[in-house]
Amino acid sequence: MKQKTLGLIHTSATLVPVFQQLCSQALPGINIFNIVDDSLIKDVIARGEMTAATARRVVNYVGSAEQAGADFILVTCSSIGAAVEASAALTKVPVLRVDQPMADIAVKTGKRIGVIATLPTTLAPTSDLVKRRAALAGKEIALVSRLCEGAFDALMSGNAALHDSMVAGALKELSTQVDVIVLAQASMARVVEGLSEADKCVPILASPPLAISYLASIL
Repeated sequence: MKQKTLGLIHTSATLVPVFQQLCSQALPGINIFNIVDDSLIKDVIARGEMTAATARRVVNYVGSAEQAGADFILVTCSSIGAAVEASAALTKVPVLRVDQPMADIAVKTGKRIGVIATLPTTLAPTSDLVKRRAALAGKEIALVSRLCEGAFDALMSGNAALHDSMVAGALKELSTQVDVIVLAQASMARVVEGLSEADKCVPILASPPLAISYLASIL
């Protein structure tokens, strides 16, 4: 039996080791390769939205991953989710956006769903995805979106401690208003690890481990 191959497409090199570790634990025996282009996310952030030109480049990367022999393709950035969904229709192998399994679990978990992000360009696509997955499941939900303004800039300027404290504060506040919280960015997951059990009074979902465990169940 031929060894299966998973192609990962990232918009940040920092995500490569994160997914490498998750894959080595959950997907032993699966061949993994990475495509990284951080200009995609830089362009989305600079323009405040994903342009048609950026979406076309995402579609091209998905096509490249297919040509490179991927049996399954995972795109690990939420901000370009709409282009990922568009590319799936043009590709002969399955294509998954990283936040879809997380959105599905959130919809199953509770009616009041909190979505938290440090970038508006990630908050909007993730919130939209949760709404659409709920509609698909035939479930009525109440969505509470929360943007941690300034946290992303703090992280980019090297002040990780300020980023973490801002995100932690927002998570604590949001957890009193919802049944489950969705992290729109993988970079926020480490903040959750630092929270006390008392502060984590509702489930807080991060997309990378949920996406990989979903892939483990089908690959």
